[in-house]
Amino acid sequence: MFLSLIFVVFLFAVIQGFVRVVVYFWEWLSRGDQLDEDDVERAEAALEESEDALERELARAGRARGLSRLFARWRASAAAVDEYLDHLHLGWYQIVIIFFLGSMAGLLIEEVWMLATAGLTENRVGLVWGPFSPLYGLGAVLLTLLSFFLRGRGARAWQVFVVSAVVGGVLEQLTGWSMSTFFDAESWTYLHLPDHITQWVAWRFLAFWGLLGLTWSRAVMPRLLYQIGMPTTRRQAVFVTLVAIYLVADVVMTLVCFDRKAERDAGVPPANAFEQWVDTNYSDEFIAGRFENLKIGDARDKVDENGDIILDEVGDGPKKDEV
Repeated sequence: MFLSLIFVVFLFAVIQGFVRVVVYFWEWLSRGDQLDEDDVERAEAALEESEDALERELARAGRARGLSRLFARWRASAAAVDEYLDHLHLGWYQIVIIFFLGSMAGLLIEEVWMLATAGLTENRVGLVWGPFSPLYGLGAVLLTLLSFFLRGRGARAWQVFVVSAVVGGVLEQLTGWSMSTFFDAESWTYLHLPDHITQWVAWRFLAFWGLLGLTWSRAVMPRLLYQIGMPTTRRQAVFVTLVAIYLVADVVMTLVCFDRKAERDAGVPPANAFEQWVDTNYSDEFIAGRFENLKIGDARDKVDENGDIILDEVGDGPKKDEV
C-alpha cells in the first residue's frame, strides 16, 4: 500500500513536471522575432475582442448568486472563446498541431479502449516513428475543418452528427480499401459484426463518429483552437514547420516500408541501395513487432464468397478479428 502511494505521488510529479516543461516551451515559442505585421495585428485583435467579451460576461456573472454564478462564469469563458473563433484565421499552423495531437490522443484512447473491453495490450501505432495513429490525426483535422465551417453557418446538433458520421465512415472506408488494395494489408475489419456495412464500416461506429464529431464540435474544438491560437513569432512558425516535415517524412517512410513488405512477400528483391537498407532496418520482424494489429498477405482473415470471415475450426469466432 505504501509503495503504491509512493508510485502514485511519483507519477503525479512526473506528469506535473512534463506539463510545466511543455508550458514553458510554449511560452518560449511565443517570444522572439515577430512575424509580419498583419499576422500579429490579426492575432492581437482576436485576443483583445475575446478579452472584452470575457470582461462583459464576467461583469454580468458578478451579479448572479449561488450556482447560477458558477454557470455564469462558465458561460463567460465560452463567450470569450466564441468571440475569439469569430476572428480566428484557420490555417496550416493549427492544422499541423491538431494532426499531431490527434494522432497521439487517438492512439492512447484506442489502446485504453482495447485494454478495457478486450483485455488486449498491443502496440496499435500507425507509423514507423513515434506514437502516432494517422487515421485519428486525419480524423481530428477533418472534424475540425468541418466543425469550423458548420459553426460559421449555425449548424444544428443533428446536422453536425450526420456530417461527422459520413466523414468518419468515408475515412475508414478509404483507409481500409487503400491498405487492402495497395499493400495487401488490413488493420481492422468489421465483417464479424452483425451491423457491418462494408469490411471497414459498421453502423455502430458511424454512430460513434457522429457522437465524436458532435463532442469535438461543441466541447473540444473551440477551446483547443483558442489554446493553439494564431502564430505571432518566427519561433512558432519554424517549430510547427519542423513538426510538419517530420510527420510527412514519417508517413512517407511508413508507406515505403509497407511497399517493400508487399514486394518481399511477392519475392521481389531490392532494386537499389535504399531499398536494401529498408529491408535490413525495417524487416518483416520489425513490421510484425511494430504493427501488432496489422495483418499482411496470408496473415489476413479469410473471407468466403459472401464476404464474411471464415470461422476457425472450433467455430466460436474469426481467427483474428480487430475492432
